[in-house]
Amino acid sequence: MNFSQFKKSEFKRFCSILNFKPDCISQIAANIDSYYNEWITDKKDNKTNDFKRYKDGTIKQRIIRPPKDELKKIQGRIKDRILAQIELPDCIHGGVKKRSNITNAKPHQGKKYQFTTDLKDFYPSISAKKVYDTFISLKFSTHFAHWLTKLTTWKNSVPQGAPTSTHIANLVFLKADCALICLCNQNNITYTRYIDDLTFSSQQDFSHLISDILQIIMESNFKLSYRKTKYKGNQTITGIDVFLHKIDAPDRIKEKAKIEAETNAVKQPYTGYMNRIRKTNHKADQQPSRTDLPS
Repeated sequence: MNFSQFKKSEFKRFCSILNFKPDCISQIAANIDSYYNEWITDKKDNKTNDFKRYKDGTIKQRIIRPPKDELKKIQGRIKDRILAQIELPDCIHGGVKKRSNITNAKPHQGKKYQFTTDLKDFYPSISAKKVYDTFISLKFSTHFAHWLTKLTTWKNSVPQGAPTSTHIANLVFLKADCALICLCNQNNITYTRYIDDLTFSSQQDFSHLISDILQIIMESNFKLSYRKTKYKGNQTITGIDVFLHKIDAPDRIKEKAKIEAETNAVKQPYTGYMNRIRKTNHKADQQPSRTDLPS
């Protein structure tokens, strides 16, 4: 099979996996701009319910770029039929079935020392080249990687609001994850990541290793949000209050759950969320997430 035949064969295989006609995918790819919506939202602080601001007082914003029409269906199938089939380490909790911000926080319960940090502008900083190179490193052919990248990136970045974006971000950061896992396993540190939130904890003081942790992250060409970088015990981890013998919902969730109970609200999402968190405290056999390397 020559190069041209292989290229056509790979494209047909790609279309077959997604169960979309080649002409349809080619047409969408050629007119990709018309298959996205775009708007800007102001960032809010969940703790204060006020807008996040830069030092000069300007409100921080994020650009939301969800796909629409047939591209949305295609991305859904890429997520389910290709990306979700790639095994990830147990320490990754964002965008993974049966894992959540709750399962991300639970392994750090009872740990005296906790270190948290946040990746700045996580999705916007992931370029189309980073995505393509990641697919190549995962042994996809150049042709297959081309179509995956073309249909999951827009304006040279991973679009926030697309169903494939969290999965792709997990894969792009996987090399750094593996390096962090090795460091943590060697030093009895528990590591978890929920999208762009990284958490480390241990019973022993590991402050001397923080520079090594940060170095691994920076070497992966991601920026850190130093405002969200903290080293202390009993932190709020991915929106969950973590203590010695339990985890719990933060006060703002408890207050809203109380209002739901007092008003006999028909729908009680905050109560349900609070109960899901507290339910983990009754599992005597609850085990921390392992930080295994992917096989």
